[in-house]
Amino acid sequence: MLKVAVLDDYQNVFHQLINTKEYEKKYKFISFNKAFQTELETIEALKDFEVLFLMRERTKISKTLIENLPKLKFIMTSGMRNQAIDLSSTKEKNIIVCGTEINPNPAAEITWLLILGLLRNIKQEVDNMFQGYWQSTIGYELKGKRLGLIGLGKIGTQVAIVGKAFGMEVSAWSENLNLSDANKLGVLPMSKEDLIKTSDIISIHIVLNENYKNLITKKEFEIMKNTSFIINTSRGEIINENDLIEALKNDEIAGAGLDVYGQEPLPQDHKLRFLPNALLLPHIGFVTVENYGKFYFQMIESLDSCTNNEPIRKIK
Repeated sequence: MLKVAVLDDYQNVFHQLINTKEYEKKYKFISFNKAFQTELETIEALKDFEVLFLMRERTKISKTLIENLPKLKFIMTSGMRNQAIDLSSTKEKNIIVCGTEINPNPAAEITWLLILGLLRNIKQEVDNMFQGYWQSTIGYELKGKRLGLIGLGKIGTQVAIVGKAFGMEVSAWSENLNLSDANKLGVLPMSKEDLIKTSDIISIHIVLNENYKNLITKKEFEIMKNTSFIINTSRGEIINENDLIEALKNDEIAGAGLDVYGQEPLPQDHKLRFLPNALLLPHIGFVTVENYGKFYFQMIESLDSCTNNEPIRKIK
């Protein structure tokens, strides 16, 4: 029987979504509901496991960790990319890494929650309602505003379609922007600088790589309109957090809607938590029953394929 560690099951839902009794002759599943605080703690907790089930990029699977887990044979991660895994080390140790499919629509949906939440001051108004107040702010309409998308892939495309439905002018930029796709959607291709200068709302939907780390810094905030908003549901490292905090504190931009951060979980004393013009979510863009069900069922399916020496959805 293989011993399987289900990591970062924050909501403790693995055993609700999966009937583990069906697999009790093959696998022993043990869920971990909190993030490990140190690498040493991680090693101590996982040293006896043959399999790790990973939820996105929550736990860092470093070279040191891999070298100190002598029984580890298989890693199953949600999604087909996980930058927290040192794949060169897993290859050296002959550890098989497999992924899963992921639904793109939840991230697009949470993007619009952040946009609407910011423009209509939802957090403040909801808080005020519970305190007995009535109509304390004035919001903005979306119609006629320019939505600037950094990235026009599966998620960016869905965000663009909704933006057009709201009557917005939608523009896009990325290093590999498909002009044909942009034209079909009625999206205006722009340079990065022009998009940042002219957009009322900037929303990020690119895959993090070395070229996109610190893509948005003080330089970009200085050319943004002071009435503009920035949304990030992609990866925290794309925006320089220190520069973002200064831009928000100095009212260089109107606000930011974030679902991702450089460090997750976001520390309780992080400066972003105390800014009134920042609308923050705890990286829940992909956290849906439909996605989690798909993740966990396909992790088990992939593990079955590995134990049969025919791995599926293998990550190179």
